[in-house]
This record gives sequence, structure tokens and C-alpha cells, in this order.
Amino acid sequence: MTHTWHKLSSIETAGLLATDMEQGLSTDEAKKRLARYGQNKLDKGKRFSALVILISQFKSLVIWVLIGAAAVSVALGEVIDGIAIIAIVILNAVIGFLQEYRAEKAAAALARLTAPHCRAVRDGHSLVITTTEVVPGDLLLLEAGDLVAADARLIQASVFRVNEAPLTGESQAVAKCTDSLALDTPLAERRNMVFLGTSVTGGSARAVVVNTGMETELGRIAKLLESAESGETPLQRQLERVGRLLLMACFGIVGLIFGLGLWRGIAPFELFLSSVSLAVAAIPEGLPAVVTIALALGVQRMVQRHALVRRLASVETLGRAQVICTDKTGTLTMGEMTARKLVTSQNLYRVTGEGYATEGTFFSGNVESFPSESPELFALLRASAACNDAELTLIDGRSTVVGDPTEGALLVAAAKANITRSAIETDMPRLAVIPFDSDRKRMSVIRRQANFPWAFVKGAPEVVLSRCTLIRTDQGVRALTEIDRTRFFQANRLLANDALRVLAVAERPLEGIHFGAGVFGSDVEIEQQLILLGLVGLQDPPRGEAREAVSKCKRAGIKTVMITGDHPDTARAIGCELGIMDKGDEVLIGTEIDHLDDAELKERVPHVSVYARVTAEHKLRIVRAWKATGAVVAMTGDGVNDAPAIKEASIGIAMGITGTEVTKEAADMIVADDNFASIVAAVEEGRGIYDNIAKTLAYLLGSSTGELLVMLGAVLLGWPLPLLPLHLLWINLVTDGFAALALSTDPIDPGVLNRPPRQAQSQLLNRHLFYLTLFTGLLAASVTLGVFAYELHIVGNTLDQARDAAFTALVITGLLRAFGARSEQRVIWQIGLFSNLRLFLIVAVCFSLQLAIHHVPMLQTLFQIKSVSLHQCVVWIGVGFIPLAILELRKILLNRAKKFA
Repeated sequence: MTHTWHKLSSIETAGLLATDMEQGLSTDEAKKRLARYGQNKLDKGKRFSALVILISQFKSLVIWVLIGAAAVSVALGEVIDGIAIIAIVILNAVIGFLQEYRAEKAAAALARLTAPHCRAVRDGHSLVITTTEVVPGDLLLLEAGDLVAADARLIQASVFRVNEAPLTGESQAVAKCTDSLALDTPLAERRNMVFLGTSVTGGSARAVVVNTGMETELGRIAKLLESAESGETPLQRQLERVGRLLLMACFGIVGLIFGLGLWRGIAPFELFLSSVSLAVAAIPEGLPAVVTIALALGVQRMVQRHALVRRLASVETLGRAQVICTDKTGTLTMGEMTARKLVTSQNLYRVTGEGYATEGTFFSGNVESFPSESPELFALLRASAACNDAELTLIDGRSTVVGDPTEGALLVAAAKANITRSAIETDMPRLAVIPFDSDRKRMSVIRRQANFPWAFVKGAPEVVLSRCTLIRTDQGVRALTEIDRTRFFQANRLLANDALRVLAVAERPLEGIHFGAGVFGSDVEIEQQLILLGLVGLQDPPRGEAREAVSKCKRAGIKTVMITGDHPDTARAIGCELGIMDKGDEVLIGTEIDHLDDAELKERVPHVSVYARVTAEHKLRIVRAWKATGAVVAMTGDGVNDAPAIKEASIGIAMGITGTEVTKEAADMIVADDNFASIVAAVEEGRGIYDNIAKTLAYLLGSSTGELLVMLGAVLLGWPLPLLPLHLLWINLVTDGFAALALSTDPIDPGVLNRPPRQAQSQLLNRHLFYLTLFTGLLAASVTLGVFAYELHIVGNTLDQARDAAFTALVITGLLRAFGARSEQRVIWQIGLFSNLRLFLIVAVCFSLQLAIHHVPMLQTLFQIKSVSLHQCVVWIGVGFIPLAILELRKILLNRAKKFA
């Protein structure tokens, strides 16, 4: 019976729960039910300690290899190198810990949505009880400002409205009733029910509790949240794979070099030191630091673009997103009702301005209109503000509505014509009000104007129009004709077809009727023979930048999917306006999803761009269906009902302004300005970060491969080892360390959003990167061995002098190659030598240090190097340019081949 209470009448509900609709439960019965059903509270979910999160930072195989490399470095006397490696490991762990410390608190945050106390009727008396003591069958008393203590069926309601945004995601207050509803009524339309965690915005009601604790709709979301699995990011999985492959490859090649060296007769101790140093140098220990720094810098840039990241690795995941599932209200739209069109006796007006901002202009066609010059337009706006209970206030320089969002939108429209509620209250004091309810579908406020009462009425067009006999024009008031009536009904249909919520506004002088202040209960005399002023079309408008952001997603190969609890017609109109869907596309609603199993939904999701009337469970199923197709899915939202899907998604994104604490805790990223355009900017950053990690990995592997091939080539040729252990560690520091770190800070390619996203199955270390790494390593090794052979066998220099030449040539080759590693397609002069100033300065400094080694006596002794002439240094630099020149020529040839393909 959990989900069928809305189908039953209030009498049937009370009967099934054995509750007296006047007396409520007895105290004894309440105690028995508390023992049977348990306390009315939500489970807080699994808790993760800070120690567990800290230890998890050391689970990576690469991290333990680095710790081993640091220990070997210290054992070999290279204490500074060992300390540097350990510092990288600690930095990586600390940043990861700080980012993830709060990532597992979403379920616990749900409990904070409940109120500590509520009012209930027991033994015929109204009492205040602790919310945890509420049981099924309790009779709740609700009024404006209350948080609903449990899921309950309404049995009495008076002008009762509830904000269900935490549950449905829709910000507009819902008018409630007590009527029975159809069994298949969606959650967002169950107007005879109230739900735990929602808040009362107006009126009063009695409701009988039907579910408590984890059996409530909020409890169901808590269960979904527990079942949702975020899992490792693609980057984390790929780094583990890269680490294992590199470890096996490095140890295999180092073992081969050691065995061949023994066979060639090289001294075992010298060979052991060189092999261990080569192992330390060949493993790119800079990779974790590069990844961490690239992600951390990306996080800083994203903060400037209004995106706050909670998990570092999730930044890159967003960059490979193929689908963005987004909530409508507040993300694609302003989240603030706005009057967009006005219809009077003679004109259709378009109103500019977004949300609650009071700046805006009125246009009739393409001509600007001024309310002060149009009596009919001025009268419509004035009456809209006069028949109103909302307030417009300024908070931190921003207009905010206190009260019903629809009435707030009418106040904002009036304010654009310099008509304010405060001025109306002064000029036309309120005498009485006939409140709105779902049966009457209208509201009237009676004010004193020109020494006699005047009624201002607003409501559903069909209701208000049926009570109008006159119409106001710029020439004055005249009789309302059938032609006028037909025209307004047609206008109402056109506005409604554009997904605008339409209200009709009217007025009437009430000469000869006396009113006291307060609520006037009869409309027999008042709401008749009205003067029609016009229609107001309202909508939560799309954000100005959202359409361009959706267009960017299309160019980037990302599918935008809108998921909303709103009405299908509204969802379709916004979807078409933003370019998410074409007018012929279908909108899938929640009840249709219920009739699809998981396999059918998986087949359907690639063809649906807009979902309407969905629940938390529907959202979770949509995300899981997309993931089942192999897609990388981002999910955005602000309500509690979004939290399970946000946690399940490849990357979860919460709204910073309207987002609930639950949603933020479940998310990997928070958008500070609730703007879809900021999400697209974050995707751009994510792609740029991945590019930097990939190019840096290629650079690191090229360096490591070059060092391995130099040593392997020398052993195979029967030559002495060209590089000493200290040489290897120095190369590791200047190329794998400083230059690689600078490369990871490269600016984002401006065309990064003009290419499709990477497939979820794509590998960081793929066949293309393998061949490029091998080619780059062969170039570096060939140059180095060539210089070594030239100095040793052709010129006839000593072994130390030949090693000096090989050492310097390999360092310069690696440093210069960093400039070419910045792009696989664009050559150096297209990128700009100074566009990454960090890299330029680091290469310049490392260049200077490498040359200083040959001329500073202390460094000569440390590196066992002889003094060389400046001419020799210039020759080695020239030789070091050869690999870079060949790699840049390769780019030019490949680009030409693509152009003519």
C-alpha cells in the first residue's frame, strides 16, 4: 500500500490506519506503533573515518614503486633524490585527502532536513511532539512555516501550499487539495499528499501520517543513495594500468641489461649500481606529481569559472563526458518565474529582463512601449501588483521575492514600469481579500481608491473571462464583445502552447459596498461584471547563456539531456528553445519509464533528450542506463531527489546556490553560480587537463625509453656504459622532474571543445602512444650513442670525455623536446615559444645548469666531468636539436597527409 495512499479517500485512509479524524491516536496506541514501526528518522548511512580516507591515498601501485625507488636512492647515497621522491608521494596524498575528506556524507545529511518537533493531535488534544515519535496514523497539524514531519494524506486543507523543491526539484509552491487521485498520478502531481522534508508556504491543513522514517519518499531516496556507486574515475583506473605496465617493462629491460652486462664482462658492482639507477630513472616518478599538479591547477582555474571541485580525479572525468544529464529549474533556466508576454485589448507586449531583476523593457512588435504612455498597459501592471501578497526585497543588491514565485513575477513586471507594492499600499490601502484556492482558481484583493472600494482580480483565464462584461482600452472602458472574448481565448491558447503559465487580470469599482479590514469570504457580489485588463504569460525563462552552452556541447560531441519534474509541455518548450531537442522529438515521462525494464531503457536513452515528471528513482535509472551503454555520464541537480543519480554518475555536479546539503555532499563538483554555462566551461578545463597529462606522460615515457635504449644499445654493442648512475639521476631530475612539471601547466588548446569526447574505453597508454614513445626514444638514443661513439672511437677521446658528451647531448635532447611535446598536431611556431612561460624559464635554467656542470669545479668533481670548450657545448646543443627537428617535420608531413586525404 506504500504508494497508493493518494488513490484512497481521506475516510478510507483514516479507516485503514485505524485513526479518528478528530481525536487522533491515543497515547497508548502511539507508543505501541512506535515500538512496531520504529522511530521516524532516516538512517545516516556508512561513515568513513579520516584515517581510512588517508590510507586510501596509498593504495596505488605506482605510489609503492616510488617509495621503493626512494629507499634505493637513499641506499645508494642519493639522499636528495630520495627526499624529492618522498615529497612527491606526500604531496599527492595530502592533496587527495583534503579533496576527498567530505565526499562520503551525503546520506547523513538527509537527516538534517527533518524538523526536531511538530504538532499532532493525540487523545483529542493538540500537542507538540518530537518528530522521531511520529507514527503511522498520527494526525498532523500543519501551517505556514512548518517542515512536514512524515509522509501524510491530507484530510483537511485551507488555501494550503507546500514547497516540494527538496523532493521534486521544482521551486514553485504546490497548491494542495483533499480529493482522491488516479493510481498512476506522478509524485509531483499528488496534490492530496504531503511529504517528509517539504515545507508549508501558506494556509493550514490536517493530515494523517501514512509512512515514517525509511518508508517515506525521502527514505526511499536515502536507500537509493546507499545503492548508488560512484566508483573509481577513468583516470584513476588508467593510471593504475600505466603503473603496472611501466613497472613490468622497466624491470624487464633493466634485468635484460644486467644479464647482458654480466655476459659481456662488465664489473658486477658497477653494473648493479647502473641497473638500479636506471630502474629509478626509467620509472616516471614525476607522473603522480604531474597528475596532481595538472589537476590542482585545473581546479584553481575552475574556481575562477564558478566550479568548485571536491575530488581531484573527477576533473579529468568531466573532460571526457559524453552525456550531461541536467536539471531544468535553476540550471538551464533562471529558477525565477518571469512575466514574458502581456496581452491587452489592442496589443501583445514582449517583456525583457531575466528573473527577479527589475530592469526590463516592454516591446510591441519591435517598437519599445512605455507603460506611462499606454493607459491599458499601465492598468494591467498596476492591478497585477495590487492583487498580490508577495514582497520584493533587495538582498546584497539583488532582488528577491518573499512569497509565491508567480506573484513575485507580477511584482517584478510592475516594477519595470516603476509601480511598487509600497506605493500601492500607500495610495490604495487594502480593505479585504478573497483568497485563492484550487476550486475557485482566482483571487481578489479589495482596496480603497478615490474614496470607494475597488476590486482587483487575477486567476485562470477561463474563470476570469467568464466573469468579465467590460474591457479597458487606451480610449477608456467599453463593453466586452464576443470578438474580444474569442481573441483572448485564442491568445490564451497561443501563450499556453509556448509553455507559458497564463493569468487573466481584471478590476471593478465597488461603489456603495462597505468593507472592514480582513478576509472577505463571499464572492457573490464582488467577482462579477469585471473589467478585463488583459493576460499575463509567465515562465521560468532559459538563462541567456544556456543556449550557447548547449550549442558548445553539440560541437564538442556531448549530448545534453534535460531531466525535470516539470510538466511535459513546459519541458518540451524549454528543450526546443535551448536547442536540446527539435520540435518533432519525443518527451519521455516518468510513468512511461515505469513500464520499461532496464534493457529496454538502455535501448531508449540514446534517442531521448528530454524527460518530464520524473522521480529520484527515474533519474537514477536514466543515469545507470546511460552508463550501461558505456558512456561517461555527468549528472547535475540541486534537489534531494537528484542526489542518488548524482552519486551514481561518472561525475556528479551539484548547484551551489539552490543545491541542498545532501546533493552537495553526493557530488564531485559544485557549480557556484548554478549556471549550465559554468558546467560547459568545466568540461573545457577537464579536456585541457587530460591533454596536459597525456602529453606529459608521452614526454616522460620518451625520456625513460631513451635512457633505457642508450644503456641497452651500449651493452648489446659491447661498449662501456655511456652514463654513470649519477648522470641517470640528474637526467631524471631535470627532464622527468622540472620540465615535465612545467609541461603539465600548459594553457588549454582553444579548440579543445571542437572535437568529440574520448571514448570511455580509450586508454591513456595506447598503441599510438607506444609507437610515438618508441620512435622518440630511438631518436634520443641514436643521437646519444652517436655522440658517444664519435667521441670514443672516431676522435679518440677518453671514456670520461665520451660520457660527458653523451650525458650532455641526452639532457639537451630531452629539454628541447619539451617544446615539441606541447602538441601532437601544431608545430612550435604555431603554439608560440613563450605561451608557456614556466616551461621556457625552466628549460632555460636547466640548460644553464647543464652547461655550468662543465665549467664549475665543484660540479665537475661531483659529476666526474672534465672541463670542455664552449665550441664543444655549441656542437652538443646542435646535435640535441636533431630529434626535435625530426619530430616537428613528422607533424608537418602528417598534417599535409590529413589535408589531402
